Amino acid sequence: MQSVATVRSPFTKSGSRIPRREIVAEIVVREDLAAALTGIEEWSHLFVLFWMDQGAGKPDRLTTHPRHRADLPEVGVFSARGSERPNPIGLAVVELLKRDKNVLTVKALDAYDGTPVLDIKPYDHYDAIAGLRLPEWWMIISGRQTP
Repeated sequence: MQSVATVRSPFTKSGSRIPRREIVAEIVVREDLAAALTGIEEWSHLFVLFWMDQGAGKPDRLTTHPRHRADLPEVGVFSARGSERPNPIGLAVVELLKRDKNVLTVKALDAYDGTPVLDIKPYDHYDAIAGLRLPEWWMIISGRQTP
């Protein structure tokens, strides 16, 4: 597998934390793949799959407390959204703000600066799910009462 792009972002591993929804970043697609972006500006949102190469790596354990909060129940890493995973693949739904040749400017991409992008796919109404079922602990940390 090869990366198709690289992230340029103010969001860095050592830098200050920026709320995910406020991050504006660029996805710089390889020039030899620029034609693959034809028509992408017609979509408002995209899925971005990326390799969390700067993350914590493979987990020492297969269970974790979400957000490293001991007050939350211990769950399997596949039941949490952290970076410590057997395969550190990240997934984000981002808003496409603009395209300039092979550069996509997006909002809400929580990948560190320099992160390799594995794939980009359009997000459409088939992807929007109504009536989600979420664990109670997720509702607590997200500050929501209902899904």
